[in-house]
Amino acid sequence: MARVLKVAAASAAGLFPRLWTPVSTVRTCPSLSSHPGAGPVWNLGRLNHVAIAVPDLEKARAFYKNVLGAEVGEPVPLPEHGVSVVFVNLGNTKMELLHPLGSDSPIAGFLKKNKAGGMHHVCIEVDNINVAVMDLKEKKIRILSEEPKIGAHGKPVIFLHPSDCGGVLVELEQA
Repeated sequence: MARVLKVAAASAAGLFPRLWTPVSTVRTCPSLSSHPGAGPVWNLGRLNHVAIAVPDLEKARAFYKNVLGAEVGEPVPLPEHGVSVVFVNLGNTKMELLHPLGSDSPIAGFLKKNKAGGMHHVCIEVDNINVAVMDLKEKKIRILSEEPKIGAHGKPVIFLHPSDCGGVLVELEQA
């Protein structure tokens, strides 16, 4: 059994090298050590949405509404993020259809590499985004902006570098 655990740990270290901490290292938070049973300072919440970059927003909107029968919102331009968004309500979560606003949009660059579009990021809620950012920086996880920005839901959001998250662009949103 110990050999199996060593092999599994070595595999995990290869997938997420920045998160790998040897078992012999114990990290404690001094402010919590006097409170037995205290949990983390911030908590990861539910999946808020999966974002899909699309080359044609109206065509994608029509597909989810008319072909799949989903509840689909209206396009909302977000110039501060360089995108237009449409939310597709799936009951237990949402999809966010992203289309570039201008050629300098990050989504325009994504679509140059992925002509048909595709999954862009996942968004997960957190209960305290500011504390989460501080904690993740201490853990050497790269944040793609200096401070949280207001996202499509009117709440603070931050993006984590995909190289530090198993190849996935992760957006954290204040719950």
